[in-house]
Amino acid sequence: MHEIIEQLEKMREAARQGGGKRRVDAQHAKGKLTARERIGLFLDPDSFEEWDMFVEHRCVDFGMEENRIPGDGVVTGYGMVNGRQVFVYSQDFTVFGGSLSEAHAEKIGKVMDQALKVGVPVVGFNDSGGARIQEGVASLGGYADIFQRNVLASGVVPQISLIMGPCAGGAVYSPAMTDFIFMVRDSSYMFVTGPDVVKTVTHEEVTAEELGGAATHSTKSGVADGSFENDVEALLMLRRFIDFLPSNNREKPPSRPTSDNPDREDHALDSLIPDDPNKPYDMKELVLRVVDEGDFFELQPEYAKNIIIGFARMEGTTVGIVANQPMVLAGCLDIHSSIKAGRFIRFCDAFNIPVLTFVDVPGFMPGTSQEYGGIIKHGAKLLYAYAEATVPKVTVITRKAYGGAYDVMSSKHLRGDVNFAWPTAEIAVMGPKGAVEIIFREDMEDPNMIEARTEEYRQTFANPFIAGRRGYIDDVIMPHATRKRICRSLMMLRNKQIENPWRKHGNIPL
Repeated sequence: MHEIIEQLEKMREAARQGGGKRRVDAQHAKGKLTARERIGLFLDPDSFEEWDMFVEHRCVDFGMEENRIPGDGVVTGYGMVNGRQVFVYSQDFTVFGGSLSEAHAEKIGKVMDQALKVGVPVVGFNDSGGARIQEGVASLGGYADIFQRNVLASGVVPQISLIMGPCAGGAVYSPAMTDFIFMVRDSSYMFVTGPDVVKTVTHEEVTAEELGGAATHSTKSGVADGSFENDVEALLMLRRFIDFLPSNNREKPPSRPTSDNPDREDHALDSLIPDDPNKPYDMKELVLRVVDEGDFFELQPEYAKNIIIGFARMEGTTVGIVANQPMVLAGCLDIHSSIKAGRFIRFCDAFNIPVLTFVDVPGFMPGTSQEYGGIIKHGAKLLYAYAEATVPKVTVITRKAYGGAYDVMSSKHLRGDVNFAWPTAEIAVMGPKGAVEIIFREDMEDPNMIEARTEEYRQTFANPFIAGRRGYIDDVIMPHATRKRICRSLMMLRNKQIENPWRKHGNIPL
């Protein structure tokens, strides 16, 4: 018995050492934590239950049979984050460069299967050189097995990827199918083909950071939902983020006690909207003033900045926020903002998170680049997401709601449950000047006539009362009472029940 225990401890120690001191030191020299250090920082103290510590690869080609390390380059198991259970896997770059073997993939697959059975989130820390070349197609099959599980888990349990090192080739498609991707600046990157291949095929010279670094994916591609300065910040922020999410699609969104009075009024909001209808203001100020304790976790803050998305709490319960941002492109909807918000709304709907929408939108962005880029189909993604969603939907129109963009932004016509407008709201087919130029095009040469007609149109349509008379707006509210009215609406909607017609699945315009 003593010998077996001694042998067990030796094997555990070998697994804990990973690729050995030299490789661990090299990892630290890059400013990166090891796989186990990451898990230790992410999970609550002493809560980690490790699985498959003794698993080794089965490859016998290219001398691999002489090179086996317990764990085979990935640490897997489950633990607690702020008292709530999660499954986690953390790739170990110190062991075979974190490369994915058949056994490595089986370990990841096992925790994903179990997470699905018990209904808890899966969090992956990606730090891998890709498929293990020595294993050939077996490693590629391992990736496909993970992809299949990503798809089956989608909309059932939250899936989060934290890219903490390289993630290239086929490896990028597992994170791409998870719900959220976060990256670490200057030490993580994602791309389908690396700089060398790009240079060979297209003759472009580009660095790994320029091609697929955190800055690129946070600002240009929209692949990443956020980026952080280092491993420690990323893990601590991920602990905060996961608190907003339910554990699975059968749970209500999590709640926590708050000292922020749901009836709190904020009279600073009465002066938020400028007198000049063409002057911008910061919609994020409204969001921060309305939500509990000003706590807002924004997603994709540097991408498609003409729309704001993220999680907050109202009266202690998680809500998803979608808001037009007049500071950028006047808040117009375009291709990138439609995709950004549409995917976020579908996540909220899948996980029973109410959607709170703040509207100030003059329309869809005009221009050949938008039309050639497919704004018709991409804009329809946002429309589809709002129309399909059955979660509570509360909408506040602060200023402009013009044309088709009015319809799209969680209008009453798309089953918006409660639709409010501020007195400054302008709900119309288009702005007064543009409307007059079309209706009275024959009188365009008379400037006095144009000015008079513009004012007439503004008085007639550029207000919330026409929509209110038709019941498209439930009430015109004072800005300072926005939080109180939203909280009461969400409380009323807490037990909302509505079902879409049975179908295998819809056909969203991808």
